[in-house]
Amino acid sequence: MALSDLFACKLDAMVKEDMSAGDAVYSEIIVKKVEAFQMARYVMLSPNPEDDVNAYMENWARRSGLIKVSPDAMRIGWDFPFVPPEMTTRFGIHGYVAAYILPEGFETKCPGVEYAVQKEADYAVITIYNPFMAVDRIRGGYKKIMDFLAANGFCEEPKENVLSCFEYVYEKGSVTCMDVYIHVDSVSKTNSFTNFS
Repeated sequence: MALSDLFACKLDAMVKEDMSAGDAVYSEIIVKKVEAFQMARYVMLSPNPEDDVNAYMENWARRSGLIKVSPDAMRIGWDFPFVPPEMTTRFGIHGYVAAYILPEGFETKCPGVEYAVQKEADYAVITIYNPFMAVDRIRGGYKKIMDFLAANGFCEEPKENVLSCFEYVYEKGSVTCMDVYIHVDSVSKTNSFTNFS
């Protein structure tokens, strides 16, 4: 499987649904340049892949010495769409990737992850406050960014060494926050085809 295949984010069906949530749940959408970075990542397929792979990566970060070197190392994640449909429908299996952004110069011999490079890229970003409080909050955040970008879904061909989308969960005071990043050039624009009528 090509490295760029792991960067795909298949959320077209999710963002096309009609979602509604109060604007107090979401920040304004901004477009920001994310500098290039190196990451250590791992994918997991299970009925609860987000929790499973995050626990795995937390353990790896401790064993590798990353947490000692960079206690605030940023952990990001995104859906892994390459799960056979039968595994999802029959066994409830989904895929998720978790990755730590590595500080410059960090080296370890600790096995168990794949290393990858992310190119500098522009992302539309929204913050979702208390994203796990209601099931539609995360979907609604993705929908708001797609509307902002006037997009009708993700491009079929992912950009090489650029994540189509990713999430970053953190605590701010007593509030859980999730920043959702969508690469502005990884979406198919609405009305992107010539209309001859």
